[in-house]
Amino acid sequence: MALIAIIDDDPDIIEASSLVLKSNGHEVITASNPDDGFKVVTEKNPDLIILDVMMDEPDDGFFLAQKIRKEKIETPILMYTSVSKTLGFEYGAGEMVPVNEFVEKPISPDELIQKVNSLLEKK
Repeated sequence: MALIAIIDDDPDIIEASSLVLKSNGHEVITASNPDDGFKVVTEKNPDLIILDVMMDEPDDGFFLAQKIRKEKIETPILMYTSVSKTLGFEYGAGEMVPVNEFVEKPISPDELIQKVNSLLEKK
């Protein structure tokens, strides 16, 4: 089906997300930090990027999304966040960061597949 890049520093999130996506026919590539994530995106040209907000720094995901867009990469980005729960922030796609959609962690397998399918259809 689609090649999906997961960029997250939490190995449990990568494993769980990969399992759900692979069981639904997708191919998955992963990275655990922003530098490797940018390399994966530019070298492998995934159909969708799943990106965590907080990695080494609390705003790594924001900066990586901006860097991806500055390179004129239009690949849809689904951003995982626990920031709104942790800090009380509310985000909307496109307001602060050039991503297509935000989802709260943890995300159910059904919701993940629904979000992924929706973003892939818009591509």
